[in-house]
Amino acid sequence: MSESVTALPHRTSRSGSGRGAAKAAPRSDRARADWRKRFEIAILAGPAIAIFLAFVIFPVFMAAYYGFFKWKGFGAPTNFVGFQNYVTIFTDQNFLDALAHNGFILVMSLVMQGPAAVAFALLLNQNIRGRSLIRVLIFVPYVISEVIVGTGWSLMLQYQGALNDLLHNLGLGFLASDWIADPNVAIWTLMVIISWKYIGFAVILMLAGMQGIPDELYEAAAIDGASYWQIQRWITLPLLGPTIRVWAFLSIIGSLQLFDLVYIIWGQYVASTAGTSTMATYMVREGRLAGNYGYGNAVAVVIFVISLVIALTYQRFVLRRDTAGALTEKSDRKAA
Repeated sequence: MSESVTALPHRTSRSGSGRGAAKAAPRSDRARADWRKRFEIAILAGPAIAIFLAFVIFPVFMAAYYGFFKWKGFGAPTNFVGFQNYVTIFTDQNFLDALAHNGFILVMSLVMQGPAAVAFALLLNQNIRGRSLIRVLIFVPYVISEVIVGTGWSLMLQYQGALNDLLHNLGLGFLASDWIADPNVAIWTLMVIISWKYIGFAVILMLAGMQGIPDELYEAAAIDGASYWQIQRWITLPLLGPTIRVWAFLSIIGSLQLFDLVYIIWGQYVASTAGTSTMATYMVREGRLAGNYGYGNAVAVVIFVISLVIALTYQRFVLRRDTAGALTEKSDRKAA
């Protein structure tokens, strides 16, 4: 009897230590799994992070450094001018005009391309003949090189170009204009070219967003007696909101950094007189072409800061609902 009583605590102690070891083992396994996951992330993302730091972050800091000097582009910068380059930027009327042009392009790109892209997407989302061909034709301008687009449009829009010849042949010669050089017309010419070039990308994004809307919602609305336009108003457009906001964000950033088409069509100096200059063309003209690389770097920093502030503000107040939804879904999955 005494042996059985003394043996019982011994067995209990062994079973308790076994449970402790069983609890410790999963913790160590989880720790090893976490470290292995971190190691895999570091191996896979490390090269991309290194390239990003080397070719994006480091040049930004170097541009900020050179922006404090009057530098010719070779040798070590020695003529320190402090914030004089930045003072010159914001007191130069040419830069202020270029900034205003970027703002105009930003707003008009959203106004002109957004509704047209949604309309095309609604049309191409229907089961119509030739739908695939129309999609290709709309998207083709987006994949064509800016050099080809700029060269082709500049040849057609010259005063003696194909467009004015066509208007004269149709008896509409009174509509002929100097589409590129006239300051009253040139900025609208640029907007037409930009819309023609980039609307295909917007249409593809809208179509992709529409494909993610469940068909059951349309069927239920049709059963309830909703018309086609009521369905689009109360189902398609609200559920297409995240796609529209992402496209608008990309369009805003592209408008602030516009360079290729303006530089190719209007050249180095005509853009300012025609009223189509942008901050990027101003940077090239006053920096590289003028041999003042320190000033050009300062302009690049200003463009970067303006783009960054607008991007962060847009994400904070416009994209917040989308990112908040994603974070909520993520936290819900963790809780489950």
